[in-house]
Amino acid sequence: MLGGRDASVGASRSQPLGRAATLGWHLSELQAAASRRSVQLHFADYESLRSQIGLGDDSEPSRSTVWCQRHDGSDSSERSLDEFSAILTRTMPAGSLEQITFRLAVLHDFVRNQNRLKTTAVVNPPAALELAIDKFATLARVKSLGIATPATQVVQSRAAAMVAFEELGGDVVVKPIFGGEGRGVMRVCDSELAWTTFSTLTQMNAVCYVQRFVPPGGIDLRVLVVGQHAHAIRRRSESDFRTNVRGGGQSELVPMQASWEQSARSVCEDFGLKFAAVDWLETESGELQLIEVNGIPGWKGAQRVVQESIADQILEVLVSENE
Repeated sequence: MLGGRDASVGASRSQPLGRAATLGWHLSELQAAASRRSVQLHFADYESLRSQIGLGDDSEPSRSTVWCQRHDGSDSSERSLDEFSAILTRTMPAGSLEQITFRLAVLHDFVRNQNRLKTTAVVNPPAALELAIDKFATLARVKSLGIATPATQVVQSRAAAMVAFEELGGDVVVKPIFGGEGRGVMRVCDSELAWTTFSTLTQMNAVCYVQRFVPPGGIDLRVLVVGQHAHAIRRRSESDFRTNVRGGGQSELVPMQASWEQSARSVCEDFGLKFAAVDWLETESGELQLIEVNGIPGWKGAQRVVQESIADQILEVLVSENE
């Protein structure tokens, strides 16, 4: 499993689960699920990825080889990604443009080779992650699928952002194109605050992502897709228009409607995602509007209300993808 250094100190299957505090909640859940399935799970850092070209096995002269530093307790050995039956991609840590570009290029190259070799499954592949992590690309893509979204303008200047603010009714949500868990998201319904906000963003060389506020706020619907499984989770916040669990939102499992699952699965299939969260706002008239797709979702809040182990379902996806 690929993740950042702050979250990917790993344990081999034979080690005691007392390392949970070191692993963190999500990785501990995956480790426990792997143990129940007698599957070996190893953790590696994105920072440890390296690739070599034109070296090694002459039987594959046109193919590069990708390596990672595996962290399994006292064993920090380097291994080829080819040695693994499946790879689960998790959050990529921050880095320079060059570092991020290289990590993605390495994964793209590996997936390209695996499309031919079919020995290692990647969940989720880099092309799907790049699409899901970009809020503008996500909305543009789902709109082409005929799925409703809130009216949104993405601009690169304060003047254009102020025009967007007025055209969208003077009550908008401003978001960073990249990022999650509600960080950097704010509701703006005052022209003076809008001017200050857009001035700050342009000074930071940021893009202004301006979206019409959809009332009532403080409530949304998340459809968590895990392979053949899907869970509908209503998230609410009494004190904020944002519903993220990390920010104090509460989760409630609700009966899945066929139309919700069908729409979420169509998005996941189009993006190439096997494990994802599709987030919707419900208008006062009852229409669902898609706002985000998360290709690396956390599931701690969902697990509080879902009886089945979501980590078990993730392992099921990894195993089935390699069969």
